[in-house]
Amino acid sequence: MAVANARLIRPLGELAVSVIQKGLVIGGGVAGMTAALKLAEQGFEIFLLEKEAQLGGNLRNLYYTLEGQDVQAFLKDLINRVTNHSSIHVITNALVVDFSGSKGNFSTGVMVAPTMYYRKIEHGITILATGAQEWKPNEYLYGEDPRIVTQLELESRIVNQPDEVARANHIVMIQCVGSRNKERPNCSRTCCATAVKNALKIKELNPNANISILYRDMRTYGLAESYYAKAREQGILFIRYEPEEKPEVKNDGQNLTVSYLDRILKERMEVRPDFVVLSAATIPRENEELATMLKVPRTMEGFFLEAHMKLRPVDFATDGMYLAGGAHGPKLISETITQASAAASRACTILSKEKMLVGGVVAMVEGERCAACLTCVRVCPYEVPVINAKGEAEIDMAKCKGCGSCAAECPARAIELMHFRDSQLWAKCQALVMDISAERLPAGGQA
Repeated sequence: MAVANARLIRPLGELAVSVIQKGLVIGGGVAGMTAALKLAEQGFEIFLLEKEAQLGGNLRNLYYTLEGQDVQAFLKDLINRVTNHSSIHVITNALVVDFSGSKGNFSTGVMVAPTMYYRKIEHGITILATGAQEWKPNEYLYGEDPRIVTQLELESRIVNQPDEVARANHIVMIQCVGSRNKERPNCSRTCCATAVKNALKIKELNPNANISILYRDMRTYGLAESYYAKAREQGILFIRYEPEEKPEVKNDGQNLTVSYLDRILKERMEVRPDFVVLSAATIPRENEELATMLKVPRTMEGFFLEAHMKLRPVDFATDGMYLAGGAHGPKLISETITQASAAASRACTILSKEKMLVGGVVAMVEGERCAACLTCVRVCPYEVPVINAKGEAEIDMAKCKGCGSCAAECPARAIELMHFRDSQLWAKCQALVMDISAERLPAGGQA
């Protein structure tokens, strides 16, 4: 079989293409700014797009970390470093409207408000860092009473209205609001640490405050476990509930009442808190249209999906495209910075080259046989084939992964995978079943 195949092997054609040594980062939050800054510090020109009027993303609504660090001071410094860097072009109020190309040679069209002028950006890599957002609850009377707030809203009150929070004698926090259910089965990861963070901060304002955290599973992973232990030492109560027996929040017109099943006493308890704080789910921002345009996959929850969790954790399946931050899933600030740095490092493997080779084991189309039936367009997992102006399938060598799906499915046999052409495969099959005469066998051998 090997000899039969070797007789028909042809040299694999490779093409050297120039690399545009510029990068595009979509999203101006901490992930996007960190990635842009890391790349700019390596000497590459970077375009940073942000759809809002100002940079910052979710960090604009955060004020302190679990460890006590000043988030707003960090954000101000990061924005100054990004906006003052000569290699970073910040474009706010930007909307991506078209996208084309392949690794090393991408082209993105952007509409910029308020004048809505069109701008074309040529770049070699793309990093998606569009972020995530807090889900607005539709349960526990949220929106019906100002004393029922989310963790982000509580954090804002702690900083901007500390006297009001300090007067509260009893606060109840409810975890897993809008997550770990049928609609959103994933854990939002940061909610438990955020609840502990805000509970400890309230204790600083009012050491006598009674704080109860109703949880399903406390997931203060890593070093955050020490702060969970600290919270228990300071008298913060952690009360577990089951999803079948969720807490109930009622308003009699004057007082809030929270009832829950105490699993130790086997009785339903009632408390009258001054505030009810909901640890709401973290959900992705509206990115379906962008994902379709850039041809990148998403999870069932709507977050962007990496090529491989272990081997390519910041890469998309499409070469030259990377992801970072909340767009990939809920993360702490430190985790977001780490992933953004990793994405920038991976992007440098392309931007650092002036030219790169494309081709090799890729699919090739024989245009005269193509019927434009769209079979290849439908079956390609990387969405590479397109029908050109001639009405023939066309495959970009730089995008093709050489998986062979299109060649296997093409009903007209118009597509062949180089190094695995039909003639080679048939020759190997014929060699496998050919008769072997007895006189060519070793003495005592059996056919």
